[in-house]
Amino acid sequence: MTAALHPSGVLYREAKPFPALPACEHYAGSEKLITKALALQQALGPIFDLTCDCEDGAPAGAETAHAEMVAAAVASADNRFGRVGARIHDITHPHWRSDLEIIVGGAGQRLAYVTFPKVDGRQDAQTMLMALAAVSKNCGLARRIPAHVLIETHGALREVEEIAALPGIETLDFGLMDFVSGHHGAIPAAAMKSPGQFEHPLVARAKCAIAAAALGHGLVPSHNVTTELHDTQAVYQDARRAREAFGYLRMWSIHPNQVQPIIDAMKPNFEEVNEAAGILLAAQAADWGPIRHDGRLHDRASYRYYWELLQRAHTTGMDLPPGVQQQFFSNLHQPS
Repeated sequence: MTAALHPSGVLYREAKPFPALPACEHYAGSEKLITKALALQQALGPIFDLTCDCEDGAPAGAETAHAEMVAAAVASADNRFGRVGARIHDITHPHWRSDLEIIVGGAGQRLAYVTFPKVDGRQDAQTMLMALAAVSKNCGLARRIPAHVLIETHGALREVEEIAALPGIETLDFGLMDFVSGHHGAIPAAAMKSPGQFEHPLVARAKCAIAAAALGHGLVPSHNVTTELHDTQAVYQDARRAREAFGYLRMWSIHPNQVQPIIDAMKPNFEEVNEAAGILLAAQAADWGPIRHDGRLHDRASYRYYWELLQRAHTTGMDLPPGVQQQFFSNLHQPS
């Protein structure tokens, strides 16, 4: 009997697969906070990414020691799932290339991604991508380390479509605080929190443009932080609004209290997950040809939608319907 074909090997022969990433990206800057975040990731599983911060998290004058600490954390056995990345300094900082050399050189095999902050347009992003590729090559890496690009300047927003089209990028991230600050008081401070962050026209326009560019080029749009640290319902509502009203599939966390509410808000609808499971199991049984399910015709176009939905459910830790976990996810391993 021929082995059943996996959706990842069938549905993307004409296009690149959409990245299946955890819905929450947690930021930590100090060694103490990184250690705590790694422990939380071990407890919850790989349902959120950890970004070790070398930009705002690095003490001025101690950049080298900080980058070495980050490289050690990424390379450590505590990075059990291979879902730890790093944000380096921006391109105007004298240490940004050293960040790459130290972190990729010390932990390139385990590094999930590198985040580029404050790019001012396509040229900045391309320069940093080329540097990442060159450092990786010099370190003998066979794999390509994905890049996450922060859109938080006027120039980056103007050229967001061109940035999204560059090869090697996995997410576009919105940097709300720097974006608002860059308007020199024209946008009020109230737009740095809810509901203003979703209602001010200039901020809402930026969020829509970033999400549209990301999704149009097969990238994950990642939403900015919420500054509310202890009101978990407010965090949940922000993440839910970002997901439902603006199309964001991922959101930053800056406190451990925010991780679970963000994940919960980003989870797909349970009924849709059940429907996706039924459609994909029937499609696999039909060797991925067209099928009729509940009176409706489905083919590979709708299969891709439902497969990506199932992957989002899986990365948020949802309990999947019987048969789906074994059939589609049992042989998928975490990056090592």
